[in-house]
Amino acid sequence: MPSEKFPATGPAKGAIAQSMTPVVLAALAGLSLIWGASFFFGAVALKSISPLILVWIRVSLAALTLWSLALLFRAPLPQGGQAWRAVLFMGLINNVVPFVLIFWGQVSVASGLASIFNATTPIFTVLVAGIFLADERFSRLKLLGLALGLAGVVVLVGPQALQGLGRDFLSQAAFLGAACSYGFAAVFARRFGRMGLKPFSVALGQLTGSSLIMGLLVCLVDPPWLLDWPSLLSNTGLWAAVVPLAVVSTAFAYLLYFFILGRAGATNASLVTFLVPGWAILLGFAFLGERLTGWHMLGFALILIGLAALDGRVFKLWRPPSPFKA
Repeated sequence: MPSEKFPATGPAKGAIAQSMTPVVLAALAGLSLIWGASFFFGAVALKSISPLILVWIRVSLAALTLWSLALLFRAPLPQGGQAWRAVLFMGLINNVVPFVLIFWGQVSVASGLASIFNATTPIFTVLVAGIFLADERFSRLKLLGLALGLAGVVVLVGPQALQGLGRDFLSQAAFLGAACSYGFAAVFARRFGRMGLKPFSVALGQLTGSSLIMGLLVCLVDPPWLLDWPSLLSNTGLWAAVVPLAVVSTAFAYLLYFFILGRAGATNASLVTFLVPGWAILLGFAFLGERLTGWHMLGFALILIGLAALDGRVFKLWRPPSPFKA
C-alpha cells in the first residue's frame, strides 16, 4: 500500500486545528465503542491468565498484526534512531504502564467505578497539555466541558458506583495512574506530526516497543515458560476474548487514535473515555433488553454538552457581538 494512504498524525509545522470535524467525531465514536469492548474482553481473559501475561499477549499479537500488514502492503515504518526512540517510549507510557495498571486494578474494582476513573483521562490531558502545548492552553470553556463530561459519566453509570470509592485505595489509584499516563502520552504524541510520522508508523512502533518491554517484564516477574500452555491454547473462551482484544481493540484502535490525535489535538483525542460508558449502556439496551431511564438520557445530554463546550464552536455562536468591533 503506498505510504500516502496513511495520513500524518499532525502537520509538520504550525498548530493543528482543535475543533472536531464530522469525520473526527465519527472516528471518536468508533474508537469509544472499540475501547469499551476491551474492558469486557479483558474481564473474560483475566479469568484464565494473569494481568501481566494478558498485557504481553495483547500487545504482542497487536504488533504482529501491524507488522503483517506492513510487510503485505509495504506500509511506512519509522525511520532513524530518533523516530524509533520516540515510538518505543510511547509504547511505555501509552501501553505498558496504563495497561498493566488497568488490568491489575480491574481484578478488584467494580466496572462502574472503573469507567469513572477511566473518564478522568481528559482531565489529566488538559492539565498536561495546558502546561506543555501552546495551542491547548487552559480555558474556562474547557474546564466547563470537562466537568460536564465527567458528571455525565457519573450519572450514566449511576451515583451508586461511587459507593466503593476509597475501599481499595491501591487498585483505584492504579486507574488514576493509568489515566495520568494516558494524558502524558497524548501530549508526547504531538511531536510525531512534526517528525512526519504517520498513524500506522506510530502505532506499529509503539506496539513493537511495548511488546518488547512486556516480554522482558514477564520473564522477570511472571515467567511464561512456567505456564500450562497446552491448557491455555485449548481454552477457546480465552482466545475468543484475547484475539479481538489484540487485533481490534489494540492494533486497529490505535490507528484510529493517532488519526484523531493528529487532527483534533491531545485533549479532544482523550474525550473517547467520556463516550465508553455510553456505548455499554446502548449495547445493553439494544442486545440485552436493558431499560433506558431518564437518568441515562440526562447523562448522555451532559456528555454531549461537555463535548460541545470542549469543541467550542457552538458556544462561540452564542456570544454577543462586541460593541467595540467596527
